[in-house]
Amino acid sequence: MLGKITQFFVKAFKTPSIRRKLIITGIVIIVFRLAAHIPAAGIDRSTLSALFAGSPLLSLLDVFSGGTLANFSILALGLNPYINASIIFQLLGYVVPSIGELQKEGEYGQEKINQYTRLLTVPLSALQAFGMYALLKGQNIIPNLDPTALLSLVVTMTAGTVFAVWLGELITEYGFKNGVSLLIFVGIIARLPITVGQSASIFQSQDIFKTVIFFVAIVLIVGLVVFVSEATRQIPIHYAKRRTESGLMSSSYLPIRLNQAGVIPIIFAVSLVLIPSMMGQFLANVPNAKIANIALTISTSFSSETVLYNVVYFFLVFGFTYFYTAVVFNPEKISEDLQKGGGFIPGIRPGKETEKYLSHVLSRITVVGGVFLGLIAVLPSFFQNSLGATNLAIGGTSILIVVSVALEIIREIEGELVMERYEGFT
Repeated sequence: MLGKITQFFVKAFKTPSIRRKLIITGIVIIVFRLAAHIPAAGIDRSTLSALFAGSPLLSLLDVFSGGTLANFSILALGLNPYINASIIFQLLGYVVPSIGELQKEGEYGQEKINQYTRLLTVPLSALQAFGMYALLKGQNIIPNLDPTALLSLVVTMTAGTVFAVWLGELITEYGFKNGVSLLIFVGIIARLPITVGQSASIFQSQDIFKTVIFFVAIVLIVGLVVFVSEATRQIPIHYAKRRTESGLMSSSYLPIRLNQAGVIPIIFAVSLVLIPSMMGQFLANVPNAKIANIALTISTSFSSETVLYNVVYFFLVFGFTYFYTAVVFNPEKISEDLQKGGGFIPGIRPGKETEKYLSHVLSRITVVGGVFLGLIAVLPSFFQNSLGATNLAIGGTSILIVVSVALEIIREIEGELVMERYEGFT
C-alpha cells in the first residue's frame, strides 16, 4: 500500500502540469505560514494562550483562522470574514433576483459574485477586528488603545485577511482548486502536533478503555468520511446517435457523488454557529446588567458542550449541504447537455422529465450525505464529557476538513494524470 502511494506521488511530480501546481501551492503555503507568525502589537501572549487553552470555542475559531488566532498574528482573523461574505452572497441569491441571475450565468456570473464577495470582505474584516479587540480588552489581554492605535490595529488585521484571501485565490488560479479550504487544511495540519500532545497528556491519567475508545472513534470517523466522500450513485446514460461495432447503442454512466458539497457546508455552518457565543461574550461586558445577563445566558447556551449548540450545528450542516449541492449541481443544465448530445436515461424521457428525475435522485442522496456530515460534525462532542478530552469536539470537524480536502486534491491530481495520458495518445 505504501509503495503504491509513493508511486502515485512520484508519477504526479514527474508530470509537468502537476509539478508546477505543487510548487506554486507549496510556495504560497510557506508564505502563509510565515505571515501567520508575524505578531500584532500590544498583546499579552501568556494570557492569550491561557484563554485559548480553557475555551473550546476559541480553539475552534483558531482552527478556522488557520492557526493564526492563538498567536494573534497579523492574519488573526484568517479567512472567516471571507467565508461569512460568501455565505451572505449565497443566501442573497435566493432573495435578490439580480444576484440569483448572476449565479445562473456560469463563469462570468461567478466571477462577478467573487468580486462582490471580496469587496464585502473588507468591511466585515474591519468589524470583526474591532469586535475581537473589544473581546480581548474585556479579558485584559489587550490594553485600552487610543483611537490612532486602534485604527492601526483594525487596518492591520483587515489587511491580513485580504492578504490571506489573495493567497487562497492564487492557489485556486495557479495551483489546486478551492485554495481557501486548502489554507484552512494547512492550518489544521500545522496544529496537529499540539493537538496530539494535548491528547497524550489527557490520556496519561485515563484508563486504557477510554484511550482505546478515543482512537477507535478517530479511525471510524476517518474511514466513514473517506467512504462517503467516494460513494457515488451511477445513473446509466445511453446515446442513440453513437453505436458500437456490434450495433448496440453506446452507454456510459453519470456519477452523482453522495456528498456533492464536500467540506464547504462544515465551514459555512461553523462560521454561523459561533456567532451567538461570540456575541454573547462580547455583550457580557457591557455596563447594563440585564443585557449582560442575557448575553451570558446566550454564550453559555451555545457552548460547544450543550445540546442546543449541537442541534443547531447539525441542522446548519444539513441545510448547507442541500444549499451548496443546489449550487454546484444543476439538473437543468445536465439535462440540456444530455439532450443536445443525444443522450438519455433509460425509461426517462429527455428534457423536463430527465431534469425532474435527476433532481429527485439528488435530493434523496443529499439527505444521506447531509445527515452523515451533520452527525460526524456533532458526534465527537458527545464523547467529550465521558472521555474528558476537550479537543475531541474540535477533532471531528478538523478530521472532516482534512480528509475531505485531501481527497479533493487526490482526485484533482488523478484527473490531471488521466488528461496527460490522453494528450500523450493524441
